[in-house]
Amino acid sequence: MISIDVIRKPILADLEAFDSFVTENFSAEGDLLQEMLTYALSSRGKGVRPILTMLTALMCSVKGGDAECGSVRTCSKRTYLAAMLVEMIHTASLIHDDVLDEADERRGKPSVNAKWQSDTAIILGDYILARTMSLGMASAQYDLVSYVGSAMATLCEGEVLQSQHANSYDTTRNDYFDIIYRKTASLLGVSAALGALSVGASREEVDRMRKFGEAIGMAFQIQDDILDYNRQNNTGKPVNNDLREHKITLPLIEVMERASEEQRAEIVELLKRCESDEVAVDRLQQIVDDGRGAALASETMHAYISRAMHLLSKYDDTPYREALINLCTFIAERDK
Repeated sequence: MISIDVIRKPILADLEAFDSFVTENFSAEGDLLQEMLTYALSSRGKGVRPILTMLTALMCSVKGGDAECGSVRTCSKRTYLAAMLVEMIHTASLIHDDVLDEADERRGKPSVNAKWQSDTAIILGDYILARTMSLGMASAQYDLVSYVGSAMATLCEGEVLQSQHANSYDTTRNDYFDIIYRKTASLLGVSAALGALSVGASREEVDRMRKFGEAIGMAFQIQDDILDYNRQNNTGKPVNNDLREHKITLPLIEVMERASEEQRAEIVELLKRCESDEVAVDRLQQIVDDGRGAALASETMHAYISRAMHLLSKYDDTPYREALINLCTFIAERDK
């Protein structure tokens, strides 16, 4: 199985420089705010978005025979800025998500809202967003800031849509794809596009990288939703958490679309009880298992991975393209 370390290998020096770049630019006045900021930034996870930005930047900067396939290239500060824009928007959105979901943990550690209460966590998320856009404007890299600006509105729209459908138990396949595009795929699309934009790629290349990022983003979220039904997953999150939050995701949609009207009614009634009834949760898990919901959802996930792979076929065989291919494989195979 491909590991994240293999994907990071061609840009290890850049990732170290990027971490320093973020630390230099994110400091706050006041001990409490600085403590919270340091804690939030130390829990950023795998860093898929900045990895994506830097790899697409380096891949798009190799033109024809201007560099040997094995040569070492490094990112510019403009690319680091692009990577920071998407990573900090993502970080802020996770803090806000944890408040909305009343989540006590994030990646195996207490969430910001669990440590400092929800109202303070919201302020931290807002501060990170404000600081991010301020740094972007101060850099005068207006094309990067403009490109990323709409991503924040799209994330908010996705959260509202998800809440709306979770409360009415009426999520359709189209609703589901719309939600995960807005909540996950759109920002990964922006991450990849910004990498290309940061090195002066053509409008066609920027658009191609956006489509690539969106494809792996859709696959990433579908795999995440599949893992929620896998009792052997290593995500660190409780199995069937989506059911307890009344979220209808693709594995359950696959079963509901093939069910009779009577069976769909039973599923909805079970969903309404999941928040406080573990018997209902177990019954829905069994329904999804019997209906091969996870396997059917996996077929859709792999279709998005194939689309992403096809978009990479137009580029030279470099370590950066290989790393992006490995990223596709990692997303499809991950168990956490």
